[in-house]
Amino acid sequence: MKSNSKGLVYPVILSGGSGTRLWPLSRRAYPKQLLPLAAEDTLLQETALRVHEPGVFAPPLILCNEAHRFIIAEQLRAKEIEPLAIALEPVARNTAPAIAAAALIIAEKDPDGILLVLPSDHVIRDLAAFRAAVDTACAAARRGALTTFGIVPTHPETGFGYIRRGREFEGLPGAASVAEFVEKPDQERAAEFIESGEYAWNSGMFVFPTRLLIAELDEFQPELMTACRDSVSTSKRDMTFTRLNEATFATSPAISIDHALMEKTATAAVVTADIGWNDIGSWTALWEIGARDEHGNVTLGDVVLRDVENSYARSENRLISAIGVRDLVIVETADAVLVAPMDRAQEVKEIVAELDRTQRTESDLHARVYRPWGSYEGVAEGTRFQVKQIVVKPGAKLSLQMHHHRAEHWIVVEGTAVVTKGDDEILLTENQSTYIPIGVTHRLENPGTIDLTLIEVQSGSYLGEDDIVRFDDIYGREDS
Repeated sequence: MKSNSKGLVYPVILSGGSGTRLWPLSRRAYPKQLLPLAAEDTLLQETALRVHEPGVFAPPLILCNEAHRFIIAEQLRAKEIEPLAIALEPVARNTAPAIAAAALIIAEKDPDGILLVLPSDHVIRDLAAFRAAVDTACAAARRGALTTFGIVPTHPETGFGYIRRGREFEGLPGAASVAEFVEKPDQERAAEFIESGEYAWNSGMFVFPTRLLIAELDEFQPELMTACRDSVSTSKRDMTFTRLNEATFATSPAISIDHALMEKTATAAVVTADIGWNDIGSWTALWEIGARDEHGNVTLGDVVLRDVENSYARSENRLISAIGVRDLVIVETADAVLVAPMDRAQEVKEIVAELDRTQRTESDLHARVYRPWGSYEGVAEGTRFQVKQIVVKPGAKLSLQMHHHRAEHWIVVEGTAVVTKGDDEILLTENQSTYIPIGVTHRLENPGTIDLTLIEVQSGSYLGEDDIVRFDDIYGREDS
């Protein structure tokens, strides 16, 4: 990508989605952008690495919700990417308020900067073509355009919105004004779009001049901008995070940037791009980009198939076997199994809705639950007891806490633990244990250089995660 003589491009990575169409692998507490679905790195890491080029791109600004903040920070650290900021959206208000808040944050540092807005959960296979498209979009932005990326369509897709190209930009091949935004069409109309050659898929990626974006939003969305200005101006710094003010951010209309601005402004432009793009919107999408065998199957994990064709089978824990089936999605996790016809994969979100309706936790949490200090996973449970495996990262510590209804017995499997128990502090190593009675203040810490793994046995009349009273927490979590 060419160096920009008029300042850096500021990547804005939107990571607020829940990815329910990829359940059971994607859960609200650990959605698809945080998972390694298409490569060894997670989708978020791939997105951040795509724009990690000091001197060309500024450090990225991440927008996410509070529940994912520590996971996102850790994933960026693992790739040695220091973000400009991680801004926490206190409530979901769609993309327009998120982008507006990002523009206001960046305008404080560089009012003439260029924003490159990227969802965190897209796959882009052709990096060179992506960089060239970004160059073109930046050039269009510097001519005074609010630019979106239109993807060269490969088939009459009914799950995407479309963009009809207008007048070509002089001296800027691939860039054109936007003649029309079109909502998701039916099959017949989508086929007409493809045949005409005038339409591209709406990718949800954008390049905006910061000043122009703010001015246009002020004109078309004054209520939204008032809410976002108040929220940004009264935001608070919390460790490495920027907490937008909840009370004011919540007053913003919930609206997408397309509906809020792009369909209204006279300055909308589109850069047509053939970049190997996929929005990973369903299990079918993962099958499409996966490495298929001679029978058209994509398999991951421990999978044995016989006389199976055109299917996607993914095992996270146990053996999956199938015989004599066609066009299926089969996904196994530690606590759930999904089986669906390929052409009905989009209906997974209805399963998630049913889990929500019946108040089941599988729509939100995996069997392994991640915390800023590490993770825990249920091993066994019964009447008045449950057993968990706890992993604490090196240098991490749990909050100083107590429980009203349960006692805990900790057994160290690997590593070293420093345990605060009442007024005492003890050191435990492999195969040593301690008991925490009900009502006793306690804390667990890993002072070592390897993961601390232990087994926790809880017993008592109530074992819910909300039976925690926190007295001190290095991660800034509120008292439960």
